[in-house]
Amino acid sequence: MKISLNWLKQYIDLNDLTTKDIVDKLTMSGLEVEDIVDENELYKNFIVAEVKSVSKHPNADKLSVCEVFDGKETLQVICGAPNVAPGQKVVFAPIGTLIPNGNFQIKKAKIRGVESNGMICAEDELLLSEDHSGIMVLNSTLQAGKPITEALNLNDVIFEIAVTPNRPDALSHVGVARDLSAIFNRDLHLPEIVLKESKIKANEIASVEIKDQKNCPRYSAKVVLNVQIKESPEWLKNRLAKIGLRPINNVVDVTNFILHELGQPLHAFDLDLLEGKKIIVKSTEQEKEFVTLDSKVRKLPQNTLMICDAKREVAIAGIMGGENSEINPSTKNILIESAYFNPSSIRRTSKALQLSTDSSYRFERGADPSITKYAAERAAQLISELAGGEVAEGIIDVYPKIIERKEISLRYSRVTKILGYEISKEKIHQILSRLGLALKDLDDNSLLVSVPTFRPDIEREIDLIEEIARINGYDNIPVVPKINITLEKKVDQQKFEDDVRNIISSFGFYEMINNPLESEWEAGLTGNPIFLANPQSAEMSCLRTSLLGGGLNSVKRNLNYGIRNMMLFEIGNVFERKSDLLINSFDDISEKQNLILILSGKEEEKTWYSDEKYFDFYSLKGYVNSFTQKISLDNLLTDLYYSSENEIYSYYFTKNFNNQLVGVGGKVKKDVLSKFDINQDVFVFEFDLSALKKITPDVKKYIEPLKFPKIIRDFALIFDRSVQYLDVKNFILERASKLLKKVELFDIFENETLGSNKKSMAFTLEYFDESRTLTEDEVEKDFNYLISEISKKFNAKLRG
Repeated sequence: MKISLNWLKQYIDLNDLTTKDIVDKLTMSGLEVEDIVDENELYKNFIVAEVKSVSKHPNADKLSVCEVFDGKETLQVICGAPNVAPGQKVVFAPIGTLIPNGNFQIKKAKIRGVESNGMICAEDELLLSEDHSGIMVLNSTLQAGKPITEALNLNDVIFEIAVTPNRPDALSHVGVARDLSAIFNRDLHLPEIVLKESKIKANEIASVEIKDQKNCPRYSAKVVLNVQIKESPEWLKNRLAKIGLRPINNVVDVTNFILHELGQPLHAFDLDLLEGKKIIVKSTEQEKEFVTLDSKVRKLPQNTLMICDAKREVAIAGIMGGENSEINPSTKNILIESAYFNPSSIRRTSKALQLSTDSSYRFERGADPSITKYAAERAAQLISELAGGEVAEGIIDVYPKIIERKEISLRYSRVTKILGYEISKEKIHQILSRLGLALKDLDDNSLLVSVPTFRPDIEREIDLIEEIARINGYDNIPVVPKINITLEKKVDQQKFEDDVRNIISSFGFYEMINNPLESEWEAGLTGNPIFLANPQSAEMSCLRTSLLGGGLNSVKRNLNYGIRNMMLFEIGNVFERKSDLLINSFDDISEKQNLILILSGKEEEKTWYSDEKYFDFYSLKGYVNSFTQKISLDNLLTDLYYSSENEIYSYYFTKNFNNQLVGVGGKVKKDVLSKFDINQDVFVFEFDLSALKKITPDVKKYIEPLKFPKIIRDFALIFDRSVQYLDVKNFILERASKLLKKVELFDIFENETLGSNKKSMAFTLEYFDESRTLTEDEVEKDFNYLISEISKKFNAKLRG
């Protein structure tokens, strides 16, 4: 954003300060000055000169040989402009002058054999405009030899300020002046409104109706009659040109001036072109086309906030007016719009239309709902002065639900604790009041602060403390001579995550980082999604419920780039709504950290000594088991296998701890992959890292090798398909004797020959005793007993 120093001085006295002082203080307070254009330096050595004579160049048809008087002597200068003529006053660059456009220095030279001792300049060469049609012709009354910094008032300093998105109040000259007022403890002088209104009442001439009060909480309008549309005066054109705006006419220039003065976007309608002399603010119910001021046909999406008259749309609210109601040379009566629009509505429409304007830029970040009336009256005052208009009495101000100022309690002790040093109460009061905040003492220890509506970024006590710190100056924070630290053991909160990342990377996986925002159908695929109140687009309307959606999109992108063999992983947070009820607090949502592993394509390429091998379910299980072994949880987690499909997987397995699910994965179903345009198998496993962090691994200890032999028994039983492996295993361990030490599932088989909805599960039982050798009889007795009990419990049959 460009800010003019001379313009700032209209609101605050800065005459005794150097440009460096102002720039340093602004930057240190959070309004970073990225660039400075000092016109006194930029136009150094440029002077007014008079063209005495013009003759044709002997060796070039398009060049002229001019005699130029610079106030001291007459010099010969070669000029290529078609409009150069004797008697003109021009901008002259003597030898040694640095030309702004191109940053080159004028030297004595011969052009086509004729000597030239300087340069007569065009506007674009001075960066005053883009016009290069001819030289810049000045007022004939100007004296030759006078510096153009004086002759053309090119004595300003222009700051390019980077305003952060949370500071919409700083998007104007008054906003920057307010910060300077607090920094240098100087009075801020706002323009005084003195209106000479006619006896004609504004609400008798025009009317305003807001149908979409959510997206347009306030609409103020002022009416000015019998205006004369003409060129703006020099002071106004100069103000706008300095900050890079092109003057248009006196009415439009006033609206642009106030936008950059107060930060409040305005729009002027030709009142006679408004059907029914009425303004209706409403959102579109369906897609439609609309022609904007730039004569372009815009396709408006549904729910676009529009300004309408009694019959049609006349402007896209907060973004751009319509061609059907613009100010034109024959305009006599105008209606000045000064409104407050919902930032999310303007942002959504601006993004959909790919149309960003100075107005939308400010409305998106949050304009001030309390300034609409003042801005409209300020515009009416200036228009009546510059266009000879007659201001109608009163203002049309529709404000159904007033947006109240926030009140925040500030503790002096908290300021000291947060900043680490003490600032006096008087200084705190001075800073906050200079920033426009209203103060009221609660007691000796605290202060009640009323926050104006132009500061939507101040919401909590800590925000007030930040304001105090930045205005007081970060360079005023005292130097601490020494810092005391304890030598107690510190807890590294990132250690587990870093260890996981290193382990998975060591397996050959590549890390991906995906957007935590995704579409509704992607988030709904794996959980109950949390919707954003004001999404930028439908593709980013929900918080992710799983890392699966982002992972499959990464697979899709890699396939599009011709990469078909992938080993990918991601660590990230996922979010889910606990119920379908409205979210009233953080208790209604869950957040956890997950890890996802993705395999797709070939595990091994074909070589002369081996065949190619594709990733499969067992590849995935191998990496999952290797990971749990590396973090020493393999002996604490149990596996469950599912041969039937669910919403995501064709078949899958889970990792569990004390019957709590801590991971799930398998082969992704083809219909899921087709939604992501993936045409090859993908195997996925997703861990709940938050749950894994809470599990304490067993302490590693030495176990003496077994001195006595083990006895192994296998059996296979036919179960109903619904019976789970873990249920059978737990039942075996519960009913078996103390001699049984280990139970493992080693095979699952499904086939119609077993019967409808049946499956076979085969187990290995491991018997031993640390103190003696077991006999076959005691093992056989327990083994047969278990088969009998399992058959009764699960209605199972021994497979022959």
